[in-house]
Amino acid sequence: MSNEELIAVTGSTGYVGGRLVPRLLESGYRVRCVTRSKESLANRSWSNQVDIVEADLQNKDQTLTALADADRAFYLVHSMTAQRNFAEAEENMASVFAEAANQSNLKQIVYLGGLGEDNLEKSLHLQSRHNVGKILAAGQTPVSELRAAVIIGSGSASFEMLRSLVEVLPVMVVPRWVTKTQCQPISIGDVLENLLHVLNSDEPVNHILEIGGPEVVTYREMMHAYTKVAGLRRRVILPVPVLTPRLSSHWVNLVSPLPFTLARALIDSLTTDVIVQGNYEKRGTLSNKDTLEAAIGKALARIKELEIPTRWSDTSSFKDPAIPESTDPVWSGGKILVERREIVTSASEDALMKTICSVGGDNGWFAFNWLWAIRGFVDKLLGGVGLRRGRRHPTDLRVGDTVDFFKVTSVTENRLQLLAEMRVPGHAWLEWNVKRMENGDSLVTQQALFVPKGVLGRAYWYVLLLPHIVIFSRMLNNLVEKAES
Repeated sequence: MSNEELIAVTGSTGYVGGRLVPRLLESGYRVRCVTRSKESLANRSWSNQVDIVEADLQNKDQTLTALADADRAFYLVHSMTAQRNFAEAEENMASVFAEAANQSNLKQIVYLGGLGEDNLEKSLHLQSRHNVGKILAAGQTPVSELRAAVIIGSGSASFEMLRSLVEVLPVMVVPRWVTKTQCQPISIGDVLENLLHVLNSDEPVNHILEIGGPEVVTYREMMHAYTKVAGLRRRVILPVPVLTPRLSSHWVNLVSPLPFTLARALIDSLTTDVIVQGNYEKRGTLSNKDTLEAAIGKALARIKELEIPTRWSDTSSFKDPAIPESTDPVWSGGKILVERREIVTSASEDALMKTICSVGGDNGWFAFNWLWAIRGFVDKLLGGVGLRRGRRHPTDLRVGDTVDFFKVTSVTENRLQLLAEMRVPGHAWLEWNVKRMENGDSLVTQQALFVPKGVLGRAYWYVLLLPHIVIFSRMLNNLVEKAES
């Protein structure tokens, strides 16, 4: 197969897709990234080397446009974070994509699904993953379906859950399945190698390929492996019969960066054995090299070196058409409430933006960090994302990055805008603008914007208005002071 073929990649903003694209470019392929928002790829190092097409995969016309002239396609989308009707949404997207692929004359679809038996009853998400594969394979285009279980890599949801549990809790009370259920974890590097390998099939046919690492382990053994590689004391793990998947999900939600919906999806998937059974055709698969400890070691090394190209949180939808924009005129929708303040400083634009872009994560919020921590804890109790997501990098930001319970929607040389993803009765943003004045000073504008939903939303804003005035005033002063130093 010629490396000059055009490869369409859906899910290019996600954890796997965002790492696959540069590998395809390195291999000489032409790449088209299919995304709901071009802005989500604007700050990727490779964005100027790819064709970016905006498309909603539930819209056939848009999908046809995205696949036009493409030779092969990767289907890497899923709805793990969806709260309801995720199975229906995934089925609709797969059906539309299969029809569009037929009309586009694609030579091959490569799909990454979930490992496990087809008759799974415990996990609705794994059932949906398998159903998507069947829908795609029912079309005319040959489908190479790869099924993987736990993916170990810096920033993956499974790895972040494992990391948080082990590092935060020296003693863990866990459900019994943690000590009995078997899985076959695989490194993200081996996943990418397998995806590239099946793309090289000269005569693709419908087939399912089960992929996993060289070891079959229980989740308790996986936790012990992490403590060994990380140099931590061996954790005490106490299995009990009373922790249901739902209770376990709430517990994971509290101690890890994962929101409840994602934690529940993962927990449901972890309650049944997910190992390579050899029941499916294994044509052309590679021998996966990374042991569990080696995969964990590589992931921790990437984190230490601040090299995390993608994170699980990149897949959350930061540009939902139902969410108003902070720049929308007042007449276009709900009332926009604003807490705005300005300050003039001798600090340069570069110094100010460098400081502003360092907010959140381990750097904190430059004022009343204990109040931010309380707000994050309350958000977790409500099933929200909380503060534990942190940041991908301590100083670098790009569109789509998470900053605690915010998501970056705009970052330029003089502006940063964050969309709040915590549980609030409305939609909220926090943004900064820096402008150079004629006398050489800089004008810094900071504003919190809120579009309330109903009476509750308005009550929320006015109850917190005074605390917000105090917090945001101190925050802006401290940011400017740091930039001046």
